[in-house]
Amino acid sequence: MTQPVSTFGSAGEHRLQEQLGNTERAADFYHRQVRPHLTAQMQEFIGRQTMVFLASSDAHGACDTSFRAGPPGFVIVLDDHTLAYPEYRGNGVMATAGNITENPHLGLLFLDFTGDRIGLHVNGTAHLRPDDALRTAYPQLPIETAPGRRTELWVHISVDEAYIHCSKHIPHLEPATRGTRPLAHRPKDADYFTGPVADPAPVAPPTAPPAVQPSPSWARQPEVATRQGWRQLLRRPS
Repeated sequence: MTQPVSTFGSAGEHRLQEQLGNTERAADFYHRQVRPHLTAQMQEFIGRQTMVFLASSDAHGACDTSFRAGPPGFVIVLDDHTLAYPEYRGNGVMATAGNITENPHLGLLFLDFTGDRIGLHVNGTAHLRPDDALRTAYPQLPIETAPGRRTELWVHISVDEAYIHCSKHIPHLEPATRGTRPLAHRPKDADYFTGPVADPAPVAPPTAPPAVQPSPSWARQPEVATRQGWRQLLRRPS
């Protein structure tokens, strides 16, 4: 029996699911995990996250990924269908915000590396809002979203779908101590990828190599050993 087409996922997803025989499994995932709003658990999870990865594209579909970080809950849950996060003064490129002016579809990925090791996808429709305009609509916005940083504008997101990113391959990381100094030979950020090539870090003198154990004959001549093994097996009486 053919499963009804889910309201979640793209047409391309559904075509590939059908071709690969994954339709029922995908339909089960959509039913169990994908929601058109933020559940109470999702809202609580977002409220304690300090980072988010963003995916956007321009009007021609050229993609960009970006990263935002701030105090816990810097991405603010306005209600179960709405999020907002502040944009601060950065490098002036405005890659994500510029894409939003052409194509409002925005993907957010929250990942908890240090606690529950789980993630949350939120896909939605985004618009740029001036600070005073969003505060008029949502008086509960915090006055200072990050110490010493001024909000230039807000990204205001209407949630289309939200779903889990399972913990299977999320590494468990320990937060570094605030103020940890970078290594002495590390280039400054502005020079890290495009500056002059720095002298490599000093390399410790080589130590004596461990004694090499002789490898078995089958490792030195695997093809010969395999042929001989098959011949011996074929000679065995049944």
